[in-house]
Amino acid sequence: MKNLTQEEWVSQLSGTPNAKILDVRTESEIEDGRIPNAFNIDIYKGQEFISELEKLDKNKHYFVYCRSGSRSAQACAVMKQMGFEYTYNLEGGFSQWVGDVEY
Repeated sequence: MKNLTQEEWVSQLSGTPNAKILDVRTESEIEDGRIPNAFNIDIYKGQEFISELEKLDKNKHYFVYCRSGSRSAQACAVMKQMGFEYTYNLEGGFSQWVGDVEY
């Protein structure tokens, strides 16, 4: 897992073919907005969260975010334990996101 600033996160995301953006926030948080092309698996869903992660390709690169960067860091740690090679945590999370950033 790597903790990246928004600038680093966007730069690495844009330079990584077939990268996936994982939003680990709750449904109500998503109503406040989301990063384009992200898919959601709510980390608060416990075993359902783990079950959904098990369906993912562990060799892909996952750019993970939540509201503040804390839950996404936890998600990256869980993913590492499950054998995911490449996870990138967005420091500061969506609350720090500048929505007009292109990638």
